[in-house]
Amino acid sequence: MEKEVFYKAFLERDSSFEGVFIVGVKTTGIFCRPTCPARPKIENVEFFPSAKEAMLSGYRPCKVCKPLEKLGNPPDGIKQLLKYMEENPTVKIKDADLQEMGLEPNQVRRWFLKNYKQTFHAYQRMYRANSAFQRIQSDQNVTDVAFDSGYDSLSGFNSMFKNIIGTSPQKSKDKRVINVTHVETDLGLMIAAATEKGICMFEFADYKLIDLELRQLGEEFNAPLIQGDNPHFDTLREQLNEYFRGERKDFNIPLDLAGTEFQKKVWLSLLQIPYGCTTTYGKQAEALGKPSAVRAVANANGKNKISIILPCHRVIGADGTLTGYGGGMWRKKKLLEFEKENMTTSH
Repeated sequence: MEKEVFYKAFLERDSSFEGVFIVGVKTTGIFCRPTCPARPKIENVEFFPSAKEAMLSGYRPCKVCKPLEKLGNPPDGIKQLLKYMEENPTVKIKDADLQEMGLEPNQVRRWFLKNYKQTFHAYQRMYRANSAFQRIQSDQNVTDVAFDSGYDSLSGFNSMFKNIIGTSPQKSKDKRVINVTHVETDLGLMIAAATEKGICMFEFADYKLIDLELRQLGEEFNAPLIQGDNPHFDTLREQLNEYFRGERKDFNIPLDLAGTEFQKKVWLSLLQIPYGCTTTYGKQAEALGKPSAVRAVANANGKNKISIILPCHRVIGADGTLTGYGGGMWRKKKLLEFEKENMTTSH
């Protein structure tokens, strides 16, 4: 039965099965991810839970769908480009510069549109605006910042700044922004957002409600969302790497929660669920002193915008089944299995 379900998902290139299975094609000796365009017959395939098992059975990775690459994470050329931008936030990168780096501008554009939902040049404009905003916040002269940012005129810089930040550089000292970045993880690409106080969102990039969540975030904080760096992102990446290496059980990164008081209480109560353990919505409601508010607690958990750090993946149904998870059931399953395996590892 499982084979038929997986094969149907494979034929339909169903991305919700990414991470659930790997397909081994007996006739070619290669293994693919569920979204690969390959179309072998059902009698010529076998399914594995991961690439590791497929390789142990003698299969080699498909060159088309690249099943060994982390889902949604940038290829090496894009990684180098993002690193270059990080190190040179004021430099304007043109198509000719991309070609000098060995990158094809159209491919870069398509990758950014598909993964970041905007062109590379739009992403870069936001990144440079954020860099300028941070420098003005630290009392640097507006004219110096404008010319350092590659603008020939102050009016051109002011126009770009106002368009993205929502106010002129001179009036931006008290302006609040939400920084947004993309973070690679072992479970695929994630989107992080942070204010000056802390992380306010950390969600899987392929979550179907991600655009709505980002829009809500901007409304709740009354602040523009700007692609760019934030000191909290460094802490986030560091602690995430430790978590996925099995070296960290608890996160202590500053958070800036956006929600009602009840929602915030529910989200913070998730931190009381021990690593490697699970609880139910009913028990969570009891722990909050509201035993009859099971549905409200479940609803609040569903609106948690900070995955993994606020571990709503540790809440399961009263009958022991895995209940809904924005990042996909396979990720919830993987997180729980991973934590169980690493329970004995030292902090």
